[in-house]
Amino acid sequence: MGLGGTWDDEPYTAADIAHAEAAVEAALDIGITAFDHADIYRRGKAESVFGEVLARAPGLRERVVLQTKCGIRQADGGLPGMYDLRAKTIVRRVEESLTRLRTDVVDVLLLHRPDPLTGPEEIAQALSSLHGQGLVRSFGVSNMSAAQIEALRARLDVPLVADQLEMSLARRDWVESGVLVNTEAAAGNGFPHGTVEYCRTHGIQLQAWGALAQGRYTGGQDTPTARLVAALADRKGTTPETILLWWLQRHPARIAPVIGTSRPERIRACRDAVRHAPDLTHEEWYDLWITARGGPLP
Repeated sequence: MGLGGTWDDEPYTAADIAHAEAAVEAALDIGITAFDHADIYRRGKAESVFGEVLARAPGLRERVVLQTKCGIRQADGGLPGMYDLRAKTIVRRVEESLTRLRTDVVDVLLLHRPDPLTGPEEIAQALSSLHGQGLVRSFGVSNMSAAQIEALRARLDVPLVADQLEMSLARRDWVESGVLVNTEAAAGNGFPHGTVEYCRTHGIQLQAWGALAQGRYTGGQDTPTARLVAALADRKGTTPETILLWWLQRHPARIAPVIGTSRPERIRACRDAVRHAPDLTHEEWYDLWITARGGPLP
């Protein structure tokens, strides 16, 4: 999302392309080969500059997994911002993404947000058509509950492979919804209960957006959680970014963190989370959770 310059219709620049190349190079250097996009990021320019990177590096497309999303329409021309998963919109958005990314196929297409006005039958029809034409290899969803996923799965002739949700040490409701059952603390938890368990049962990968918690624990902040993250990183000879990603990866749901930063130095700071199994004990994982909560478990 950080690629492509500004969030307006100003064209991207040579500097924006160079920034994208540096970010991609940093990711490849540490072993990241999957790249997450969306048609709305920088009003399409994030995909466009990535397409420039692919065009300048022969053979790179075959080395990477391209994932993009559709379903959010930004306010434009007097129309409000909205969610739109109508079949014709999905097909058109995918065709536009393919053009911007300069590729013939999207490896994974995620539905960005639920659209309450479009039924799963119509959505499934569009996805099946895209798959049949060879334009999209596989599909998933983003920000959807177990019930919404099941409604779509029941009508789809290809599997759903991913659900991308906000999950981090700062955004903990995904884990607390399954732990604080039958406690007063559960009353304020808005995460769709059972979604993590549903995805695990049906082999749907949980992808965590916002995995680095927007930098709130990795910038030298003087808070209990940031100090604990830094202390663990120092003890284990790694980086604070890695500790945050290990906290997600340590969960048995096999969560795949999405590293949202486009800064090469922060991408490289995630190296150990890509190359090594999470080095957090049971007790260390809970210590991070409880400290971030600001109080003991009920």
